[in-house]
Amino acid sequence: MPGTFTNLLYHITWSTKHREPFLTDDWRASMHGYIVGIGDALRVKTIQIGGIEDHIHWLCRAPASLSVSELVQKAKTNSSKWANDEHKLNTRFEWQVGYAAFTVSRSQSPTVARYIERQVEHHRKADYRQELVVLLKKHDIEYDERYLLD
Repeated sequence: MPGTFTNLLYHITWSTKHREPFLTDDWRASMHGYIVGIGDALRVKTIQIGGIEDHIHWLCRAPASLSVSELVQKAKTNSSKWANDEHKLNTRFEWQVGYAAFTVSRSQSPTVARYIERQVEHHRKADYRQELVVLLKKHDIEYDERYLLD
């Protein structure tokens, strides 16, 4: 869009369905790379991507023409199709239905990137549900406990 100038930085996170530990060390990096490729095709610049066996964190800059919900839907749909087509698991791979997305100021981008980079270390102390509750509270987002485990 000519004359439109944005810096839309998002920290997006979602988990595998039922928090199954599907994203094992042997193919987690491939999944991350595939999601980065999806972003590239949508003109989304990945700043950092990471996570552990049951979830993803993605810090990215999206164009104004792409909504967060469309970005997440395309990333989840295409990456789960890829995982199933590649037979990465002995069962069907699925992501959870929902996601969480937070805007990030440019000045906080390096801090969020380091946080994502240190996911393995971070999750020695807290699981994804605990982490998500902290993030939701930090960003003053109301939530219903029933929907934290979809």
